[in-house]
Amino acid sequence: MTWTDRLLLITAVAGVAALYPWLWGERGGEAEAVRIWAGEEEYARYPLDQPRRVEVPGPLGTTVVEIAEGGARVIADPGPRQICVRAGRLDTPGDQALCLPNRVTVEIIGADPRYDSIHY
Repeated sequence: MTWTDRLLLITAVAGVAALYPWLWGERGGEAEAVRIWAGEEEYARYPLDQPRRVEVPGPLGTTVVEIAEGGARVIADPGPRQICVRAGRLDTPGDQALCLPNRVTVEIIGADPRYDSIHY
């Protein structure tokens, strides 16, 4: 390996390290509330500073959302794959859990969302 190769490698590693916080770092402002959709309509919107459990009706049954400690999570869903339950805690603006068979969506909203759009 020549000195030019080493210089190029060091420059590339330093460039990735310098850009890491900007490209992959935590972005998004303060989380303010959780918005819950049932089908195509907004079911409810709750502030994150008041702990509660919300039961959301859907075509397959009831999805249970827990709001606590500045975040929200789906703790029970009648869907067979439990993808929205496995999404875990949502606490950054733009975070979402989609319970697709039951048509329930849980989304964290705030002043500065991390993403402006997400495509599946």
